[in-house]
Amino acid sequence: MTDTANRRGWARMADSDPLVRTVDTLLRGAGQVMFQDSAWCGLFFLLGIGWGAWKEGIPEVGIGAVLGLIVGTLAAYILNAPRADIRKGLHGYNGILVGCALPTFFGPTPTCWVLVAAGAFFSTVIMLGVSRFLSTWKVSAMTGPFVFTTWLILLASYNFAHFKITGLPHPTFSVQPTQAMAALPGSEVLFMASLKGISQVFLIGNAVTGVLFLIGLAGSSLPAAVFAWLGSVAAIATAAFLGADERSVAEGMYQFSAVLTAVGLGSTFYSPNMRTALYALLGTVFTVVAQGALNVALAPLGIPTLTFPFVLAAWFFLLPNLQLLPVSHRTSSPAV
Repeated sequence: MTDTANRRGWARMADSDPLVRTVDTLLRGAGQVMFQDSAWCGLFFLLGIGWGAWKEGIPEVGIGAVLGLIVGTLAAYILNAPRADIRKGLHGYNGILVGCALPTFFGPTPTCWVLVAAGAFFSTVIMLGVSRFLSTWKVSAMTGPFVFTTWLILLASYNFAHFKITGLPHPTFSVQPTQAMAALPGSEVLFMASLKGISQVFLIGNAVTGVLFLIGLAGSSLPAAVFAWLGSVAAIATAAFLGADERSVAEGMYQFSAVLTAVGLGSTFYSPNMRTALYALLGTVFTVVAQGALNVALAPLGIPTLTFPFVLAAWFFLLPNLQLLPVSHRTSSPAV
């Protein structure tokens, strides 16, 4: 039986079996972090999270991911969100990111698990509200609900004693890096950094996890996988040109938001073509600059940027509602 036949068989089971349909919905929610309505992609994302969490000695991140994914999706049912959106996983991806983030910054205490569940639920509430607000401009919420929810919880942790803070950066004022990249790294370092940039979408810095993510993307959409990797490489080149901190680039910290921007602009919201690729490249460069700016802005607060550089880039680059089809496919003069 071919792989395509296997997937069709899974789709038939999901249509007829409530348990399989639930698993399928949850897997699609994981895949939607990178815009993929695909259970196959979501499966590889969860495998990548599990591997990276185990290798990094933080299994609670894998547990949090599953908990956040389940609660975020369940919240959508409780709040009577459109069933079609739930089946596509559109109310699971913010929850899974909340579930990855909070155990990364907090110790695995009972308070942390309560916050993961509550944060995943809140992210769905925010998702519904932001989506309705932005629908006027035909722009989606992206990972904004995850960012806003997690920021509020991280900031609150400085005010309450029962938060066990383990991974938050110390509040400080930024200074220019002392170990800035002088040039692009060698091919091996570049390759590893590009993979870690992809894995850091889920707050995991592991090259094998990055490979698993790419396999999942390629199984769902080959252009998405290509844009993800090229977006990571383009972000490294931009960071090197601007003189970013070498260690941060090696760990993928300037790449993960750029990966989402590249996949979104390059293969999701526009059909892949040369004009789209150039637009996605501009968006990727903008994302790296936004990453640097937000690093400085948030350093005194002691919280990370998360994926907000991507959210800004996606909103700014999608709000114009440009038509980026090749000129030969248009009936009117090109908009760009």
